Amino acid sequence: MKFFRHRTPVLATLAIIAATLVGGAFAQQAPPAPALPVMNTPAVPVPPPPSFDAKSWVLMDYATGKILASKNPNERVIPASITKIMTDYVVSAELAAGKVHLNDPVYISEHAWKSGGAGTDGSTSFLKVHSKVPLKDLLYGMIIQSGNDSAIALAEHVAGTESAFASLMNAYAKQLGMTGTHYSNASGYPVPDHYTTARDVAVLSRALIHNFPKDYAISAVKSFTWDGITQHNRNTLLWSDPSVDGIKTGHTSAAGYCLAASAKRGNQRLIAIVMGTPSKTARETDSEALLNYGFRFYETHKLYDAGKALASPRLWKGKADSLALGLSEPAIVTVKRGQYSELKANMEIPDPLIAPFKKGQKVGTLNVTLHGKSVLKAPLVALADAPQGGFFTRLWDSILLWFHHSDSKKGS
Repeated sequence: MKFFRHRTPVLATLAIIAATLVGGAFAQQAPPAPALPVMNTPAVPVPPPPSFDAKSWVLMDYATGKILASKNPNERVIPASITKIMTDYVVSAELAAGKVHLNDPVYISEHAWKSGGAGTDGSTSFLKVHSKVPLKDLLYGMIIQSGNDSAIALAEHVAGTESAFASLMNAYAKQLGMTGTHYSNASGYPVPDHYTTARDVAVLSRALIHNFPKDYAISAVKSFTWDGITQHNRNTLLWSDPSVDGIKTGHTSAAGYCLAASAKRGNQRLIAIVMGTPSKTARETDSEALLNYGFRFYETHKLYDAGKALASPRLWKGKADSLALGLSEPAIVTVKRGQYSELKANMEIPDPLIAPFKKGQKVGTLNVTLHGKSVLKAPLVALADAPQGGFFTRLWDSILLWFHHSDSKKGS
């Protein structure tokens, strides 16, 4: 009893101090997001996108993946040699995983020679049956010359058979969220169960550029010579527009003329997918019109860098008394030119924050809106580990939190 008589005044004193401090401790509100960088971007009237005779098309911003304009983006179309973008993606993924290598000697089977070689009506790299060709040369032959024989030989080398490779293509398509695509071969040979959409081609193109930039760079090479035969890249925008650096053409009588194009001007990259135009000239002029429209009337801005503290709210029961929060990826938005100044940013952060937290753990959300509509939602993460504090720190914060909860119940 004597012990408790001595402890009671101490606890009472702590309670009085806690009650005095608790109001101030919880008075803080979620901190505002840091001010957006100042940009001098005068507003301009934005006309509707260009109109032309194509089955479908998409204009996508590379940095954000936002579709800026489109026509029938989810309509099934025949991809023709646009298929080879996925063949390139799968081979690039296998190279990155170390499962195949650029100097691998690749056997040119009878199937590759008969289905895609010089004796066919399609584009070819003129590979010789039963020969062996370095994988790197086949990659160049497929991307630059659009060689069907190169595509089939690569498929057989990676997966054993072209049909097994097609299963890999479909697995990667699912992984990338290409919901309107199914592949049956590596070259784009027209068969009933082989189709895609303009949106899916844009998604794939963006992934290729982002995940495998070195392999993507091959699509900017203007010509390639194999076995004494020089062939030029079929993407003639590489000559007429220096900002264009890819990606792939395609054509069959059923598919029409198709082009997946990408260009970078300054810090902005756009992707234009045009499917089913009536001529070579049309696919190029239509793609150029889309790119020019996008660069003229849209702008991409980085709002906040990754890894920098955007807020340091109060941390309870922690070794430190605050928790630095930031982004794991840069916050980037694309808006119509002149709308940047109308963006608003705010942060949603739970209160109270109670330790521990691990570095990279999601804690809150950054919201960026334009005219009340969300244009970006990004997770706010802990920028460093935040372990629990010692016993007395946790005890003291528990007392403060108890008073806070009691006041909250009274208020309700």
